[in-house]
Amino acid sequence: MATQTLWETTVRGHSVRRGKVRDIYDLGDRLLIVTTDRLSAFDVVLPDPIPHKGRVLTALSRFWFNRFAGRCPHHLVEVIDATVPAGFEAAAEELRGRAMLCRKAEVIPIECVARGYLAGSGWKEYQAYGTVCGIRLPPGLRECERLPEPIFTPATKAETGHDENISFETACRHVGEDVMRELRDKTLTLYREAASYAAERGILVADTKFEFGRTAEGIILIDEVLTPDSSRFWPADRYAPGRAQQSFDKQYVRDYLERLCAEGKWDKTPPGPALPEDVIEATRARYVEAYERITRERFAA
Repeated sequence: MATQTLWETTVRGHSVRRGKVRDIYDLGDRLLIVTTDRLSAFDVVLPDPIPHKGRVLTALSRFWFNRFAGRCPHHLVEVIDATVPAGFEAAAEELRGRAMLCRKAEVIPIECVARGYLAGSGWKEYQAYGTVCGIRLPPGLRECERLPEPIFTPATKAETGHDENISFETACRHVGEDVMRELRDKTLTLYREAASYAAERGILVADTKFEFGRTAEGIILIDEVLTPDSSRFWPADRYAPGRAQQSFDKQYVRDYLERLCAEGKWDKTPPGPALPEDVIEATRARYVEAYERITRERFAA
């Protein structure tokens, strides 16, 4: 049986690099990327894991990598379902369903964000300036309103702390104009296809981020893809612009934490506050429902 809750992994004889959510093992020409059940919000890793979260993120990423394979090369070699890499046998139960064996790539240090709706930091900027990442939008748009066309809004990729929204021109200065044009085209193409597909299953993809890397063969899609951690998923049947939306992602946790901040109980700095059981369970249920709606497969807990 797969491990229901996993905070972190440690495998004797193998060094590990830990991100906010992922444990990464360097296997030479491959990486073993283990998605734990850690949850970060406002760039703080919270003390309580979300059961099954890592397996949901891995399964959804596999689904999208497979769907996009003919359109955009990617780094996924296989998800560890049965056989584990040599030297990892002792951790087999922890790895199953939540570890991806991936090709190595030189990470392009730009977060590639596609926005189809006006939400999050984009909504805050629009209220102040009428723009999102410097892109001028029509006046009079409401919170969470659908944009006339999806927009590409890059951000710097931070190892720690906050990513920072930047203009397309600034991103070009970081990595080159030709690279950024390719990243923009890939990002918007993948977003449009995913948004159309998800809408048929009752989910609006408000926005999402992609990451890309370079190999000898060219630019490939890496990291996670269209998961509740990297996207805003809204139930289409409850969508109404002009207010915040219900969601199938970690916005539920963010909303709980914002209430704590408003009450003076937390200031968005480490350590993060403990999550009540009802918040943990509601978040788990939202992640699982997103997977089941998108894939039309039952999640095997």
